[in-house]
Amino acid sequence: MSDPVASKSAFLCMYMRNHPDTLVAYVKYFGKVRGQVVTAQMTAIDTKGMNLNYQMKSGGNDQVYVQFKPPLAGYDDVKPRLLSMKADAQEGLGMIKAPQLTTFELPGSTVYAFLVYLIPAYFTCYPPLGTSIQIPFTSNEIPANIVDIFFNPARAVIAMLGFRPTFRSVVGLILACHTVESLYTWSLCRRYVSGWGVRAAYMVTTLLFGGLGWITINRRIQQKRIESVMKAE
Repeated sequence: MSDPVASKSAFLCMYMRNHPDTLVAYVKYFGKVRGQVVTAQMTAIDTKGMNLNYQMKSGGNDQVYVQFKPPLAGYDDVKPRLLSMKADAQEGLGMIKAPQLTTFELPGSTVYAFLVYLIPAYFTCYPPLGTSIQIPFTSNEIPANIVDIFFNPARAVIAMLGFRPTFRSVVGLILACHTVESLYTWSLCRRYVSGWGVRAAYMVTTLLFGGLGWITINRRIQQKRIESVMKAE
């Protein structure tokens, strides 16, 4: 199968000639080239990376290969990835300031995060066989045969495991993992989030729902970065 980006490499290289400062930033930041780079040119690009030629102020010429991590999904992924890399490079080189988040945004998929706690409850808190369940605030109950059918998969899984953990131990393990994730959230907050209230909100979100906290911060940061470089285009 042909590479969807390599097939348009010539066009992309020609287009990037209009953005020499961006290419210089790629060379210095991603290529880890020290010294004063005066000009750079893209000579080839595909889904895995791009080749860049550059010239130093001292007169020397060389080339560097910048790998895409992860590889591009296709041609439509080229522009957003190059913009994202431009923002990363310019921020890393001190050419632009790191974006600051001043408001809290609740992750849109928080409702799904409750499954993190509902699933352990399903596998650890099921009733004994033949037990009916009273429906809260009513005089009705769910018949035992229906309850047994609903919890049969949980019993089967526990039987395969050979032991039945407690709900408290599973939730404790989840919260321990979330606590570790919150350390990463704190590192992001220190750099990109302004205001102790906003920082605290993201920390609590991560403690309760894990990666949804820091994923939201990273997404918002990336949006602000791209908006910033788009204005400068």
